[in-house]
Amino acid sequence: MKLLKTLSLSVIGLIGTGAMAQEFSSDIQIRPRYEYTNGFGTLLTPTTEHTSFVGNRSRLNLNYKDEKLTVKLALQNVRTWGAVNHLTGNLSNSTNNSFVLFEGWAQYSLTDKWSTKVGRQIISYDNQRIFGGLDWANQGRSFDAALIKFKGAKSQLDLGFALNSSNENKTVPSAPTSVSFGTDLDFKDFQYAWYHTSIKKLGVSFLALNIGREYLKTPTEAETNYYQTFGTYANYAGKKLSLDFSFYGQTGKIGTSQVSAYEAAANLGYAFSPKLKATLGYEFLSGKDQGTSPTMVKSFNPVFGTNHAFNGYMDYFYVGNHAGSVGLQDLTLKLDFPIKKVNLSVAPHVFHTANKLTATSDKYLGTEVDLTAVYKASKDITLTAGYSQMFATNTMVALKGGLDDTTNNWAYLMVNINPQIFSAKK
Repeated sequence: MKLLKTLSLSVIGLIGTGAMAQEFSSDIQIRPRYEYTNGFGTLLTPTTEHTSFVGNRSRLNLNYKDEKLTVKLALQNVRTWGAVNHLTGNLSNSTNNSFVLFEGWAQYSLTDKWSTKVGRQIISYDNQRIFGGLDWANQGRSFDAALIKFKGAKSQLDLGFALNSSNENKTVPSAPTSVSFGTDLDFKDFQYAWYHTSIKKLGVSFLALNIGREYLKTPTEAETNYYQTFGTYANYAGKKLSLDFSFYGQTGKIGTSQVSAYEAAANLGYAFSPKLKATLGYEFLSGKDQGTSPTMVKSFNPVFGTNHAFNGYMDYFYVGNHAGSVGLQDLTLKLDFPIKKVNLSVAPHVFHTANKLTATSDKYLGTEVDLTAVYKASKDITLTAGYSQMFATNTMVALKGGLDDTTNNWAYLMVNINPQIFSAKK
């Protein structure tokens, strides 16, 4: 601890000699999570069985701030317990056992309202349906990007830009491949504008996102086409009544296909008492009929959203799956009710497809029930536990395969330890 304090004070001295109101802080996050998976993500089959494991995130955050400059550095290690073989001595040559840069950015204030931010950073807006930090995943999500930011008394504007390459080729390869030219990346570049304003208890946001994706036009020629996501998110937070609404459309071109897709969602919440709140929600995500190969992309893509937070915690939809599929309708009723120091919630989801399946005319996929309990053990330690079960139908089997007459469930226990270990002002 003495060494860390010495290094921290040295950094302050080096970064801002002569500057005023300098602050430096550091915190650590240790977050192990046990999971029991028994039909998580998709239904069990006659040849698959349940499994269990412990994933772990270790993160070190270093923060510096003065009157003009804010800098953050976050180093992160993500591992699965037991992934290192102690018997063979293979203790350090696995990427699963290394630290990586999760965040590394600097923000400079040009005026009292305008600033610029550049480097590796979390980009997260509104309810995280389109842009989210994906904090549930141990690795999280961050972008290499540059932002121009405006923040007024009641409004904000962010302009963002990113450019991706898988290597530093100085010229375009004569015979580009998905790896050498970068088409294996989820995007080549993006530009976006996000605007938010507040009117008393009502918040309204508008987002326009332009994404470029490369594809091999010919065996020796690569090309970038662009598709757009645009829409709005609004939320109202009253004393008892809450409401949020979103609508996003997608257009443009992915590869050689035109894009025409959309998403719409609404959630209405009411606090009957300090110990009971109910939220009724519905979301529609467009899709295509199963078994068809339309030239137009009609399936909505949540792009960079924190998809685990939507459509059930068992991740049957839009978490590395269900892309380009039949779309989804999700009707849910969430109940939140604290009991002493434990915040409890139960949320059943009733799922239907948005488009037709070839094997059945029934669109009802099944019902998932999510139970969650959160307990704050101390200022720096939070315990979260959950249990989810999928009650699937033959329609779900027709969509995903597997069995609907067996138990498909998932449970987890997560400990989040996040103490601040150092703070200093100069």
